[in-house]
Amino acid sequence: MRALRTILVLVLTSSLASSGRAGEPAETMARIAHNMVSEGNNRFALQLYQQLRRTEGNLFFSPYSVSTALAMTYAGAAGQTERQMAETLCLPTSSAVLEKMGVTGTPMTQEEFAGAFGAIIKALNAQAENGPYQLSVANALWGQAGYAFLPPFTDLVETEYGGKLREMDFVRATEQARQTINAWVAQQTNDKIRDLIARGVLGPTTRLVLTNAIYFKGNWASQFEERRTRPEPFTLLNGDEIQTAMMNQKAEFRYAQVGANHDSPVQILELPYVDEVLSMVILLPKAHDGIKQLESDLNAENLAKWLGGLRQREVKVTLPKFKMTSKFSLQGVLGAMGMRDAFAPAANFSGMTGNRDLFISDVIHQAYVDVNEEGTEAAAATGVVMKLTSAIPDQTPVFRADHPFVFLIRDSQSGSILFFGRVMDPRSDT
Repeated sequence: MRALRTILVLVLTSSLASSGRAGEPAETMARIAHNMVSEGNNRFALQLYQQLRRTEGNLFFSPYSVSTALAMTYAGAAGQTERQMAETLCLPTSSAVLEKMGVTGTPMTQEEFAGAFGAIIKALNAQAENGPYQLSVANALWGQAGYAFLPPFTDLVETEYGGKLREMDFVRATEQARQTINAWVAQQTNDKIRDLIARGVLGPTTRLVLTNAIYFKGNWASQFEERRTRPEPFTLLNGDEIQTAMMNQKAEFRYAQVGANHDSPVQILELPYVDEVLSMVILLPKAHDGIKQLESDLNAENLAKWLGGLRQREVKVTLPKFKMTSKFSLQGVLGAMGMRDAFAPAANFSGMTGNRDLFISDVIHQAYVDVNEEGTEAAAATGVVMKLTSAIPDQTPVFRADHPFVFLIRDSQSGSILFFGRVMDPRSDT
């Protein structure tokens, strides 16, 4: 049986949302919490994409990695810092976020949220253990040796997120600590993410680094034959044509053509990986310069509606091979999205130490993707550094991705968006 495909799977009545903790079975409540966290993560993914798309050229990142690293940080937030983080990250611990989701009821506590998010991470890792693809999500805390982190904070992060606290000496052995953290990230991402933490990011005032690493490698359920890959034109945003390696096949896929806002036609294609638990979804505007309009229309509601229109049918697919790496400092982006206090001396992370002595000095993210005839390999890592304060046509559709497009990789069972990207020039690896 195919897994549920719709991202916005949370449809709750006010009575269910408000009465659940009192009388609903534990399994039902776990599913509701799971869906609320997944929807919130996907809303944050799309909002973050709207910020990052302002950069030029190709783009690739893992909103799931960013959400996970910041969720661990959120476990120690309090006061206005907690509220700003919840609203920016679209966490169901905020009544304002629940209102945007169309849900009435009591927001989750930080502990309930951590339990629900942690259950999703454990499920992702568990379903990959015996599967035909590789998928792993790993977390770790790196704290200053001898620093008084509160057991409720460290225990919660270790129990729910698997983020065990490891002691470092940032004061006297900063470079050794940096190399240790980077080596862990490289190991967790099959050596695809190296030097996440650059020289100068850590220092004697660093007290805590929270890291997430996610790695995926899977083969297409219907692979492209190498003999059918050939140089073909790809039209850039400015109208210029370049030659690049294009893969070709004709097979049964879930496909839709929809009119986005302003009636801009968009083709949507879902390419499942083996076992069809994970898939790549490609959003292709009909016009070679239509990606800007597509990106403007890309929000949680539209994406859910578009994905809901996917239907199985035979499709002729042309897709470029591509490989890219992206790296960001997200401090300014997250601040602009509403997470202001977390990056300032006014930050309140008293849940970590009992004192308001820490703030986030940087959020660093790096991601890698390689798409070829066999399938996809993708990896990403996020580091949070904390320092002391001082309509379907009748004919067989042709899906020809020979101009800029948006793509995402998602878990079909939870609906969680794991990776997000944009291809502007398939020749470039940045």
